[in-house]
Amino acid sequence: MYSSVSQQLIEKLKNRTAKVAVLGMGYVGLPLATVFAEAGFEVTGVDPISWKMDQLNRGESYILDIPSEQVARLVKTGKLKGTTDYSVLSHADAVSICVPTPLRQTGDPDLSFIIGAAEGLAPYVHPGMVVVLESSTYPGTTRELMLPKMTETSGLKIGEDIFVAFSPERVDPGRTDWTTKNTPKVVGGMTAACSQVAAAWYEQALDRVVRVSTTEVAEMTKLLENTFRMINIGLVNELAIMCDRLDVDVWEVIDAAATKPFGFMKFTPGPGLGGHCIPIDPLYLSWKLKSLNYTARFIELASEINTNMPRFAVGKVQDALNGVEKSLKGSHVLVLGAAYKPDIDDLRESPALDVMRLLEQKGALVEYHDPYIPVIHEDGGERRSITDLMAAVRSADCVVIVTNHKVYDYTAILDEAKLVVDTRNALGEKGKNSPKVVRL
Repeated sequence: MYSSVSQQLIEKLKNRTAKVAVLGMGYVGLPLATVFAEAGFEVTGVDPISWKMDQLNRGESYILDIPSEQVARLVKTGKLKGTTDYSVLSHADAVSICVPTPLRQTGDPDLSFIIGAAEGLAPYVHPGMVVVLESSTYPGTTRELMLPKMTETSGLKIGEDIFVAFSPERVDPGRTDWTTKNTPKVVGGMTAACSQVAAAWYEQALDRVVRVSTTEVAEMTKLLENTFRMINIGLVNELAIMCDRLDVDVWEVIDAAATKPFGFMKFTPGPGLGGHCIPIDPLYLSWKLKSLNYTARFIELASEINTNMPRFAVGKVQDALNGVEKSLKGSHVLVLGAAYKPDIDDLRESPALDVMRLLEQKGALVEYHDPYIPVIHEDGGERRSITDLMAAVRSADCVVIVTNHKVYDYTAILDEAKLVVDTRNALGEKGKNSPKVVRL
């Protein structure tokens, strides 16, 4: 039998009088906040980065996928606002936590953002509140970390007074076909009542909600999704290395295999993995399993292969320059694309960063161009995208295509460049048939 508190909260959610808060207003949080606001909720975004909240309150978006026109309209109508002050949570009925979960330098999960968000929320937890963690993490995080923070000082009962669930984010930056609104949303609660309340909330704004039995199932679902991709990318990256040894065109092999209408899913190789999820989430699972004296061998092997792909790409640059009797040391190398995938401004875990560092370690003079990322801040310094692309293409000893943005005129680049290393098959058949192109 569900408590009267849960029934009252569900009623507030259904009639849109519930106040919504989103903790962490980045690539996941801002899209989610706008979806809830579009559904009629009053939404407050909470983020410690003040410039983001200032920009939001001016009606300006800082995420490429979310247009400023939409943010401005929602801010003007009072449906969306931002703040750095956690005390606003005392008035919130529904809270979604969308904070980063990176890896430490040692490869261990960095849960400090989740812990910080939970501790910031804890003083304001009250009866009739639903809290949903969306940050990708290992199975058990919601139960082991979130739950104690919600109940230690409040004395409230999970499933009766407050309701806690996990719902993995499924954001793919740059996509327009699958968005926060129409991508099916998995929800798993600490109790059946928690699942019911959390699902009732998300159902008001999202097209489809899929309930699962526990938070651990929901947490593991996200890890399976990204582990599947990581391992298959690792497989095709190793295939690229094997085809290189065999002098076989890996891109032709993949295209031919993709004609099979069943039992095959197309993945393509590249200079490494990027983005927040695929390079990181499976390692959360691997780390958790080590504490249970089990080695996640597929994950470890795929991670090893994928981590070494930037070095393999740099080796192709070195070989290409050797082929025209030039040394990598002292050569001017232009890297095209810094974002981790095409047509977005997301630099997180981008293999371009590793490629540039490795080239410089070998003595190359490196510049980059990316229309979406004008500046890269790293190690206390910064890199700036060159402004005159074609002049840089003409002057470079070698152009390396790391991210295949659609805005590039690849025909012109091929015509003007002295030498090209194409790690993404961006040049297609023209690159295959050109003597000055080396492909991954």
